[in-house]
Order: sequence, then structure tokens, then C-alpha cells
Amino acid sequence: MIPRLAAAHPDASPAAAFLAHLAGMGLEGEIGRTAAERNVFATDNSIYQVEPAAVIFPRNANDLKRIAKALARPEFTDISVAPRGGGTGTNGQSLTSGIIVDCSRHMNRILEIDPVRRIARVEAGVVKDQLNKALAPHGLFFAPELSTSNRATIGGMISTDACGQGSCLYGKTSNHVLGLRVVLADGTDFLSRPVREEELRALQARRDRIGDIHRTLARIANDDRAEIERIFPKLNRFMTGYDLAHLWRDDGLFDLNAVLCGSEGTLAMIAEAELNLLPIPAHAALVNIRYDNFNAALEDARNLVTLGVASVETIDETLLRLAKGDIVWPHIAAFFPDDADGPANGINITEILADTPEEFAEKLSGVTAALQDRPFAGRKGFTVTQGKAEIEAVWTMRKRSVGLLGNVEGPVRPVPFVEDTAVPPENLAAYIREFRAALDQEGLTYGMFGHVDAGVLHVRPALDLTRPEHAALVRRVSDTVVALTRKYGGVLWGEHGKGMRSEYVPEFFGALYPRLQEIKAAFDPLGQLNPGKIVALAGRSLPKIDAVQLRGSLDRDIGNDIRAAFDNAAYCNGNGACFDFDADSLMCPSYKGTRDRRFSPKGRASLMREWLRRLAEKGVDARREVARRHPFGVVSRLWNSISPANREDFSHEVRAAMDNCLACKACAGQCPVKVSVPAFRSKFLALYYGRYLRPLKDPLVAAIESTLPLMARMRPFYNAVAGTQIGQAVMRRAGLTALPLLPPLSLRRKLAAQNVPVATPALLARLDAGARAKAVIFVPDAFTEHFDPQVLLDAVEVARLLGLAPLIAPPLVNGKALHVHGYLGAFEKVARRTAAAIDRMAEAGVPLVGIDPSMTLTFRSEYSGTGMKGRVLLPQEWLATILDRLPSGAVGERRRIHLMAHCTERTNAPAAVGQWKTIFDKLGIELVVDDVGCCGMAGTFGHEVRNRALSETLYAMSWKPALAAPDRVDLVMATGYSCRSQVKLMDGVKLPHPLQTILTALQARTLPLERDGTYDV
Repeated sequence: MIPRLAAAHPDASPAAAFLAHLAGMGLEGEIGRTAAERNVFATDNSIYQVEPAAVIFPRNANDLKRIAKALARPEFTDISVAPRGGGTGTNGQSLTSGIIVDCSRHMNRILEIDPVRRIARVEAGVVKDQLNKALAPHGLFFAPELSTSNRATIGGMISTDACGQGSCLYGKTSNHVLGLRVVLADGTDFLSRPVREEELRALQARRDRIGDIHRTLARIANDDRAEIERIFPKLNRFMTGYDLAHLWRDDGLFDLNAVLCGSEGTLAMIAEAELNLLPIPAHAALVNIRYDNFNAALEDARNLVTLGVASVETIDETLLRLAKGDIVWPHIAAFFPDDADGPANGINITEILADTPEEFAEKLSGVTAALQDRPFAGRKGFTVTQGKAEIEAVWTMRKRSVGLLGNVEGPVRPVPFVEDTAVPPENLAAYIREFRAALDQEGLTYGMFGHVDAGVLHVRPALDLTRPEHAALVRRVSDTVVALTRKYGGVLWGEHGKGMRSEYVPEFFGALYPRLQEIKAAFDPLGQLNPGKIVALAGRSLPKIDAVQLRGSLDRDIGNDIRAAFDNAAYCNGNGACFDFDADSLMCPSYKGTRDRRFSPKGRASLMREWLRRLAEKGVDARREVARRHPFGVVSRLWNSISPANREDFSHEVRAAMDNCLACKACAGQCPVKVSVPAFRSKFLALYYGRYLRPLKDPLVAAIESTLPLMARMRPFYNAVAGTQIGQAVMRRAGLTALPLLPPLSLRRKLAAQNVPVATPALLARLDAGARAKAVIFVPDAFTEHFDPQVLLDAVEVARLLGLAPLIAPPLVNGKALHVHGYLGAFEKVARRTAAAIDRMAEAGVPLVGIDPSMTLTFRSEYSGTGMKGRVLLPQEWLATILDRLPSGAVGERRRIHLMAHCTERTNAPAAVGQWKTIFDKLGIELVVDDVGCCGMAGTFGHEVRNRALSETLYAMSWKPALAAPDRVDLVMATGYSCRSQVKLMDGVKLPHPLQTILTALQARTLPLERDGTYDV
């Protein structure tokens, strides 16, 4: 039995009085002080871990002013805060032992879009892709491109002066900032815009903090002009943060924002931003060029830049190999084919943009002609990508590169600490040769990619930072790379900010560093805003890179064996792909519905990692504990559940984060590192409920597959419970709600009446070769069989119309509900028994076909430890193998239907949606696959009282607006039983399964096109 893990709240910490005062001031947002909240905010995408004292979630600019005014009180001069955006920083920019101010939860409103002036005004927590989605109808976009654009906040982008692909054309974030509403450390609310000289003089004349700031900056810009000109590098990726070189603009305006952009929250808290917008290019293409090796790709990139392209992105063989195993690869594989002499070991992705068809044709032909007419050593071949969806798919692969580097086996994994150096592009090839030689000399492997047109290289050496000798390499490699960048006229911090690497700032700035200290003192005289980053006040020092706590030093307590046993939870690298803002994307629904980072794969992985560490500290091996059985278990669980001593158990906080996981497995398929929350969640629940009593609903839900046959025989009684107010009230007390009714139709009786035999071993043994060639065995899941049996009957009829002989598998328990709720012992017994039954059927050589995607895919993931050899196909996988049996569609106008595929199917069987398209295309039907997020039901999740509100929130975010679209006139189908159940429950609409639509087409009946999508079989 696992022990109690103390989770004391920091009531006695110095921050406690500050937080109490802040609450008394009328703070409208929330304050997070639990151990779980502090743990989740202790990491970002860097190698560091620093636990904050608390996290504040301001609701508006007034809350920021309340925070600052509280900081300014004499009794709180020792309190510090650090603003935080998307939490994807690679250098610990927002990590602090003070208080984090997270603007992403509430301050995420787009306040104004002016398409005529091409200006947008947004709060700091607005996500870049969120803004661009709102701008798209106006033909505009916010330009700086980032790999983290679906979770990077505008405030975070400004704080690091972010940029990425295309920066030679579009510049950095600071190039597009028109104005900033900031809150200073004394509570001053100031709108910073570029000013003329007379306006600057008026600001300097003010006798307040604003006056101090402008007097200080104007003096430094004037007195130290020569030194600024000498020290600041002439790079496309000019120096970020405290950018004295651009205080005076070319148009004669004085721009305070040049200093604020890239200052990492050390000067002010950003409340709002006024941004410059650009028109979306009318025409685009990518030219994807393959090479024998990475060096050839780098050398050739210089030639490509001269062709006038918008950007050039280079990727090495390591990333290419990882990308080929990622979920996006099936969508882009055709653009990166293998050549006769083998696969590419490096690629350049070259972007072409134009506003007119003529200009576009000229640019594209110019690039392709140059590639054909001017051979280059090591260049193999190229493809051209056109079309918005195809281009976005290629860029998605590139954007996922950072995360993909963490998708390797074992404890030695690529980590960021020298990953964004920038040198003049003409020096890049020579610089990289020395960089690679330095890493090779240390015996390190690494992945490389970058924006070679801007001279920026992303490199992540592979280390196991639990090993002291590897931790020591952080210092050695960093010092080497700093010297290399200086040698080649570049900077260590080309793109991702300084953060914990600020140790090198005094050396780089030299005689200008005291001026930076003066600027810091003018803005933040007590050093309360993100101390330890970029600049330290006079008399204080910046932390050394090897003096900050590394994640690895804590992981050392867990041990590699335990880390490896919990489904990549301990290897989450914090890239934050699960923080995707878009309601129509699949990962992660519980985060989207709550905006609480604890309820994300990253948050849950962080908590699981900390939980494992605390167990290890107490000498508990969580792997062995899962399999252990304890005598007197019920008695001890009852005592632990009622004992006041257990109220502060950290395990309760971890369980709260696990409770609202939908077990949709989007993370298992879409997380670049393949963090699988449902997998480690089930192990956690098994251990947690070895110590504490389960809620009543758990055994009811876990046993649902076994009890459904009995319920079917008692259908009137069950329906009376599920369909009456009294019965529903009783079930709510048990923790269950929104239960479906059982139909009068019995699948097994109906199939028997239709002479569809059960696939027993004896019957299969009697089939000759010809009969086996025509046979197909349907493997029904309990939910479809009992609640939606017509789907299975129609599947059988489809098989018959295709000239096949359908059989039905004997009743089998899948066990998914057992696994989801952590009944691992019971699940293992069920899985072994069912796997053996499936293998016996599979030995006959007859295809086995499941119906529900989630239940069918369980045989491929949760059953992986059973040794099952048989494969249960999804319906479209089966139909794709007999495509020649399907009739070709009639010539003429193609009918169009829509498909809402199950989220598990889309993320864990990426080829499945394409197979549906192929099948319907053969039938002469145009299939449109709707990009929708989670419906919110997710098996039994939406039937639990505690989850119902979140379930309905998720449905309203994505599925409901998609189904209610004004132009929705086509038939809509859904593959998941739970999805169809949710739609019927929420909107009273019955959606067909694709097999039912195929049956209709085969029977040559008219496809129903009613607007409500109702389908009567």
C-alpha cells in the first residue's frame, strides 16, 4: 500500500501575507497555492525546475494593477513576481521561486480588430493562432511565425521578442508591436507608443516613474551611442531585450517598446498589445529539396536565399527519422519520397509567396528552373507543395520538430540549452562545422534544424541529466558555444530569450552592462519583477546556469527503471503541444474545457513525475506496488478514507487532476513525446485506490460490459431506472447520469433469425478455403451491441451485399472500462481471456472487424502486453482490403456527406480517415471530414455526474456549432458510439454510422439530406 504523501500548503510562507492582502484588495482572478498547482508551474520547456510560492491568474488589467500596488507596499518588498504566457520557454524565462502571474487563463480576449488600419488590440493571454483565426476572414494575419503558435501567447511572444520561420521577410515580434499597455512595479498603468522628440521631452519632464524611465533611456541612448553601435550585432535576429540599438527608430521616433520587447517580464507586466497586421499572401508554395547529408543542405541554403524566396528551413536526418514515425507523416510522405539511392539525410523547405498569379508563377518557375539547371553536390531531388491544407501539413511537421526530438527511447534525450544561436548567415556553415565538431568531441548525439536564411540554428544535444557527468556538460558545452558565437559574430540568444542563461549577459554587453542595470532600476528599483533574468540590480548577481535546480537532479530520485515504467510521464519535455487553444483540435479536451494546466497531459505528467519521486523518497517502488495485494484491504482503505490524518495527502491532488481525463488517448497519438495519460492514469488509480475507497460509481461502470447482457434481459426494469425521474435521481446518487435506454431489438436473436452463425472454433474449423475467403467475423463491442444494435445488423447486411458470408464473434468482454478506472488486475485477466479467443478466431485466416473505434483500438494499445497475434480491423480498414467489391459510383453530380470521426481513431489510427475517403470516393460520394474536437462523452466519462458539466461544455465548444452551422444541409455521420450518443442526448439528433450510409448506397436508396441529419435505418 502506498504511504501518505504530505502536501502542506505554504500558509506560513512570506508570500502568504501578500496573497491574503491581495485577496482583500478585491482580486477578481484566482490564486493557486496547492502543491499540485505549484508543481505544474515549476517547469516549462527548459531543463530547469523551480517551484513557485503561488500562481495568480489575473482576470484583467485591474488585477495586474492590484498585484503591482501590493508589491509596492513596504511590508512586501521581498516579494517577487514573474509573468508567464504559454509556458513553453526553453530557458526558464518565467520560472521563479516567487509568485507566477499567468495571464493565459482569463486575459485572452481580442479587444479590437480594425481591418482598414490593419491593427488589432489584444490582451496579453491571447494565443497567436487564436488571433490569426479571428483575422483570417479579413484577409489579415499577425506575422511572426513560431513552432508553438497554437499555444504561444502574445504577451509571451513580446516578452521574448519571438520569431521563427520567415523572419527575414517578416522580422520579429517587436517589428509588429505598435503599442503596449503595461503595468509597472509601482502600479502605474502606462500606454507605451513611439513618440516624437517633443512628446519625449514632455515624458521626461514628468516627476514620476514614467519620467525616470524616459530620462534614463534618453540619456543612455545619447551618451552611449558609440558603444551601443559597437556592441549590438548587425543580425536579422538583432539583440532581444533592452534593445538600445532600436530605441531611436529610422523615422525619428523614440520607441520605448524596443526595450520592453524581449525584456522577459523584468521591466513591466504586459496587459494589452496593439499590433500591426499584414495581408495574407494570396499564393504560396513550398519547394521541398532532398539531400544526401545535412551539410549539403546547409551549404545549398545560401544559394536558395539568393533566389528571392520567403524563407528556407533546414532539417537534419535525425529529425527526418523521427518525423517519419509521427502522426503527421502520412499526410506529407508524398512530398519527401525516397530516392533510388536511399532516403534523404537532410532537407530544405523553401517557401514562395506572392500576391498575384503572375508573380507567383514567375517566382516558382524561377526556383524550380534554378534547381534543375544548377546542380549542387549532395542535392538529390525536390517536390512542390501547393494547396493550403498540404502546405499547412508540411509546416506542422516542421513545427513539431522541437517536440519530436524528445520522442526517443531511454533516458538519454535531446535537451535545450544552446538551441537558438544566431550568426551572420554567411558564417553559418563554418560555425556549424565547429559546433558539430565540439559536440562530437564530447561524444554527444544531437538533432539539428533551423532558419538558415536568418543564420539561426536549433541544436539539442542528447543528455541524461540525472547523471552528474552529463549535468556537468551543460556548463562545458554552453561555454564552448558562447565562445563560438562570439568568434563568428553572433549571439547565444538568437530567438528563445535569455532566461537562466543570463549569466552570459554581463560578458556580452561589457561596458554597457551597468547601463542595463540603470534601466532595470528605473523600471523596477526593488528588483521585484522576474529577478535573476537578463539584468541584476547593482550589487546583486545573476544566477549561474549550473546553480539552478535541474529537472534531472529530481528525476535522479525516481530512477530510470521507474521512469520507464510509467508511459513517458517522466519524460514530458514541456513543449506544451497539449495547450493548443483550438476547440476543434483534439488534444487536450479537459484542458480546453477548463483552461487549467493541471488538467492537461503536461500537467498530469508533471504531477505523476512528482508523485513517483515522493514515493521513491519513501522507498516505495511504484512498479512493484501495482501488482501487490494487501490483506485486510477493505478495512485499511476504509480507515484511510475517513482518517483526518490523510486529508492533506498529495495523492488526492494528483487524483483530482486524473479524474477529469477523458481517456481519449489524443495525447498518446498527438504528443510529440508520446506521453500517454490514460496509460499512466490507470496505474495511478490502481495504486491510489489500493489506499482509499472507491466511489460507488466505479464498480458499476467497470462491470458494465459484464452486466449489460443481464440488463438486456431485464430491459423494462433497466429502462425504468434510466428513463424515469425517480430512477435517474437514484443513479445520480450513485454518481451516474444521462444513461441511454436499451432498445427492444436484440442483436443476437435477430442475427440468429437471419442465419448469421456465431464464429465458434468448431464452425471455423469446418470452413473450407473457399468459404474462408468469403467469410468475415464481426466483433461487436458491448455498447454498440446492446444500445445501438442496428449498426451491427447493417454491417452484416453490407457484407452480404458485397458477396461475403458474415459471422458474429461470441460475446467477448473488451475490458476498456476496467482499464480506464484502474482495475488493472481484473483487466489483465479479461484481456488474456479475450486475446486468446480472438487469436483462436484469427487462426482461421478470416478477417475480424470491430465497429466502435475506441473499443477496437483497445486491442492494439491496452492489449499490447497480452501477446495477442490476431488483429481486429476497423471497418474502413476491412473495406479498404476489398475495395474492388464495392460498386463504382454513378457518373454525374457527386453527393456530399460529412464525417465526424472519433478522436481516438483520428489520433491513434491516422490512416483511418483517409481510408473512409477512399471508400466513399469509390461509391461516387464526396466525403468531407469535419475538423472537430472531442464531443465530450468519451465512453463512460460523460455519464458520470462529476464530469457531466465538462462533457456538455466540450460538446458546446466544437460539435454543437459544427452541427448547427447555417449551411449544414448534408448528411452527417459519426463513427463513435459515444459520439452518436452525445449528439442524440444533447440535440435529439440520430447520426448514422458510415456503414449504415454505405448500406443505403449499396441498396441504391436516396441518401437522406435533411438538415437535422436524422437517419432512420
